Amino acid sequence: MSPWIAALIALFVWWFSTGTILMAVKYADRAGPTARQTTTWITLPLMALGAYGAYWSMGQTDIFGIYVAFLSALALWGWIELAFLTGIITGPNTGALPPHTPEWERFIRAWGTVAYHEMLLAVTVAVLALMLWQAPNPFAFYTFAVLFFARISAKLNLFLGVPHINVDFLPAALAHLPSHFRTRGMNWLFPISVSALTFAAACWLERLYAAETTGHVTGFALLTALTVLAALEHWVMVLPIPDERLWRWMLPAQKPTEKQHQQGGHHGL
Repeated sequence: MSPWIAALIALFVWWFSTGTILMAVKYADRAGPTARQTTTWITLPLMALGAYGAYWSMGQTDIFGIYVAFLSALALWGWIELAFLTGIITGPNTGALPPHTPEWERFIRAWGTVAYHEMLLAVTVAVLALMLWQAPNPFAFYTFAVLFFARISAKLNLFLGVPHINVDFLPAALAHLPSHFRTRGMNWLFPISVSALTFAAACWLERLYAAETTGHVTGFALLTALTVLAALEHWVMVLPIPDERLWRWMLPAQKPTEKQHQQGGHHGL
């Protein structure tokens, strides 16, 4: 299979899965706390399916096995993100940041808003690493690791401060999160983040051209595309690119009473 086709598939899956999660969260958010809990628990089989797919595909090195590994990692990631956005797995701190909070306390409070979510992500990536590090098909681990480290980088950049922060898609359960963000021209971590993601994409691309099997060509094409998208999401935080338009048409219309926030920037997924 052409690596271009694999890259386009990665782009479509990224766009569609993000939109699907946002749509499910928005509809549940409009229906109330019970609907948010119900949405999270009825989609739990997605987590089980992702775990089984990662296990099953670890010995499959053909194109089909690579796609199963890639999609399985996205299934694991998707459910954990859904559980976060519905407010079920977040952190012990559910309050807004008080004004004039010292910087050290601000970091602790910010960590408290996402602690359980981040620990679940860390445990998942560690389990995948232990299970797949030496496996013939480690692409489920590679995929989840790219998402994990890109997400940590994005959250740190939001904490340190970026010019464009889009909170339009945040549900009511996470209404306290924007108080922990900071809007500023630039922070010291951003150049490191985009450089690291660009270097990672170049490494995947080098592995793609050195690959000797169609399965590996497909796998490294998927990883290259995913890493480039992660880098692009970082650039959206500093450039006035209205990325929310990619998904807004999929979502229910906002209630007239909802407050409109600053447009453009990282969508937080």
